[in-house]
Amino acid sequence: MDLNIARKFEGLSSHNQWKHTHWIPPAAVLLVLLAWEGLVRLTGFPAFILPSPWMVAERFVRALADGSLLRHTGVTLFEIVLGLLCGAFSAILVGYAVAKSRIFERIASPFLVASQAVPVVAIAPLLVIWFGQGILSKVLICALIVFFPVLVNTVVGLRAVPRSLNELMRSLRASRWQMLRHLEIPSALPVFLGGLRIGATLSVIGAIVGEFVGADKGLGFLINVGRGQFDTALVFVAVFTLVGLALTLYGAVILLEKKLLAWQEKI
Repeated sequence: MDLNIARKFEGLSSHNQWKHTHWIPPAAVLLVLLAWEGLVRLTGFPAFILPSPWMVAERFVRALADGSLLRHTGVTLFEIVLGLLCGAFSAILVGYAVAKSRIFERIASPFLVASQAVPVVAIAPLLVIWFGQGILSKVLICALIVFFPVLVNTVVGLRAVPRSLNELMRSLRASRWQMLRHLEIPSALPVFLGGLRIGATLSVIGAIVGEFVGADKGLGFLINVGRGQFDTALVFVAVFTLVGLALTLYGAVILLEKKLLAWQEKI
């Protein structure tokens, strides 16, 4: 009974805290916009160097009205989501093998570390040459940039399973599948989802790098078009759209984390 009362007070306290602080992010955004507008007015920079927030908003409405923004955003979002899924899935498979086999870890570690020593920007042109300027090369670049952080968190999460619980499961004659389902996955899930948060934001970078190298559609292509035409407002529109995509993906992972880890609140 006392525990339930304490939980109610804790929930009420967190609710009140959110109620008194939820205004901070909008206020911060408003201050940045005001500072931006003030900088434009004080410096007198021309629009092709630094457009005002109102010019960017007007360009956003025009790009939205003619359908170009939605079309290019849809292409980039598809590349990001597919690359994130492919990178995370392959990282889970390799990470499980690394966590469970020391021999495989010794074989694979030099290649995994070497893959991170080479910047994705350096190998992106090769992938575009090999796989063309279509979606496939962008998905591969996204998967590569997502792979390592998710892999590391998967390995760390699996190896963080308490040895006592492993021994308990073995004493109960649990099968490999039962240990994976009832012990390893629940124990590793919080750490894995932390890596997925990082991967969700990095996947946006991967898609844009691929589109910068070679593409005829997508937000990266839109940025190149705006840069070539000195339409700096369009560049800002594309960049802010990318920020929105990254925040949306990050929020989606947080919601997934709350759903999958709801059992922790009951302990």
